[in-house]
Amino acid sequence: MIMFMQLSPVLFVISLILAFRRPPVQAAAGGAGLALVLWLGGAAAPFASPTLSAVIEDTLILFASTAAVIAPGLLFVIFIERTGANRALAQWMTNFGWPLSAQIVFLVLGFAPMLESMTGFGVSMVATIPLLLTLVGRQTALRLALTGMCIMPWGTLGLATVIGAALAHIDAPALGGVTAFTSAPVFICAALIALYLSGQRSPLVYLFGLSSGIVFVLLLHFFSVWIGPEVAGVLSGGTLTLAGIAWVHWRLKSPVVFPLAAWPYATLLAAVLILKGLNLFAGLDLLWVLHGEQVSWKPLSSPGIALLVVDILLAAKLGFGGLNEEFIKRAKRPLLTILFFLLMSQVLLKAGFLTSIRDALAYLDTRSLGPLVAVLGSLSGYVTGSNVGGNAIVMPSLAILNVDGPVLLILSAIQNSAAGHAALGSLPIVALVASIAKADKHAEQSLIRFALGLVLLNTLLVALVGYALLSFQ
Repeated sequence: MIMFMQLSPVLFVISLILAFRRPPVQAAAGGAGLALVLWLGGAAAPFASPTLSAVIEDTLILFASTAAVIAPGLLFVIFIERTGANRALAQWMTNFGWPLSAQIVFLVLGFAPMLESMTGFGVSMVATIPLLLTLVGRQTALRLALTGMCIMPWGTLGLATVIGAALAHIDAPALGGVTAFTSAPVFICAALIALYLSGQRSPLVYLFGLSSGIVFVLLLHFFSVWIGPEVAGVLSGGTLTLAGIAWVHWRLKSPVVFPLAAWPYATLLAAVLILKGLNLFAGLDLLWVLHGEQVSWKPLSSPGIALLVVDILLAAKLGFGGLNEEFIKRAKRPLLTILFFLLMSQVLLKAGFLTSIRDALAYLDTRSLGPLVAVLGSLSGYVTGSNVGGNAIVMPSLAILNVDGPVLLILSAIQNSAAGHAALGSLPIVALVASIAKADKHAEQSLIRFALGLVLLNTLLVALVGYALLSFQ
C-alpha cells in the first residue's frame, strides 16, 4: 500500500494520458501537483524547506539545460520551414539515381538520423515524408517515416542522453556509448523492417541493411565516447550520408553539389563542431558552471549556443515577421511539459518517494533488473511522448539503487534506449506524421497500431540485449 501511494504520481500521469486522453502537459502538471500534495501530507519523508529548495534548484538547472536547446531549436525549425531548406534537401536526394533499397537504408540510417539529431522536433519527418511519398505508397511512407525516428536517444543534439546522465549521476559520453549497444538491435531491425516494408526481398539487400546497421551502431558508440552524445547522432548519420554521396560521385563520375538552399543545416553542423572543439581543447565550458544540490550544468557547452548563432544568421536574412506568436505557440507546451516532469522527478527523488522502489528492486538479481527497466523505460517514453520526459520519470530511481558503477551504467542505458525507442511510437509523434502527410482517420488508426507494434518490438529487443549485457557483470 505504501509503494502504491508513493508511485501514485507516476500512475496518475499514465492514467491521465492513456485512460482520460489528456494532453501530456496536463498530465505532467497533475503528476507534479499530486507529488507535492502527497509530500505535504506525509506520504514520504517529512516536508522540509531545505529539501524543497534543493528540489526547486535542481529542477530549474535541469530545465534551463533543456530549454537552452529546445527554444533555439524550435526557432531553427521555424526558420528552415520558411527558407524551404527541407524541400531542397529532399529534392537533392531524388537526383542521386539510387536503387530503392539503397535509398531506404540511406534515409533510415543516414539522412533522417542526421536531421533528427541536429534539430529534433520531428524535423527529419518534415524532410523525409515528402520524399518517401515519391518512392513508395502513402501507408508505407508513413510507416517508414516512423521507423526512421529510431535515433531518438541522440535526437535534439543528444539532449535526452545528457539529461539522463545528469539524473543518474553518470558520465554522459559513457552513457551514450553504452546506449549505442543497448539500441543496437533496434537500429539493425529498423533497417531490415524498412527494407521489408518497401517490398525488398533479395537476401543481398538484407545483408546490406544488416551491415549498414552494424556500422551505424559502431559509429554511434565511437562518436558518443570520444566526442560526446551531443553530436554522435549527427556525425553517425552524416558519415553514412557522406559515404552514400561519395558512392554517387564515383558512380556518376561527376561532383555532387550540396544545395545552397540547405545552408542552415551545414552552418549548424559547423557551429556545433566548432563549439565542441572549443570545449575540448580550450576548456571554454569550464568558465561558467551552474551547480545545484545534485546536478550541475555547463551553459557554454550547450549545443543551444550553436543553434542560437544560426538563428541569428537566419533572422538577419529573413527578419522576425510573425515569429513571436508562432514560437510561443510551438514552444509553450513542450517546455511546460518537461518542466512539470522534471519537477515531479525531483520531488519523487528528494522527498523519499522512491525508497520503496529501491527496496523492492534490491530483492531482484542484476539480470532481472534489465527487462524490468526496459518495460518501465518504454512505458515512460510512450506515455510522455518524450525521451527526456521518460528519463525524468525513471532515471532518479536508478540513481539510488545499491549497484556498482558498470551495472548502473548499463541500467541507465537500457532506460535511455527503451524510453527513446518507445517515444518514437507515441501518439504525439504519430499525430505529427499524420499531419505532415495529411493522412485520413483510417490511415492514422492503422499507423497507431503499427507504431504500438514497433514499440513492443523495440522494448523486447532492448530488454534482451540489456539482459545479455548484465549477465556478463
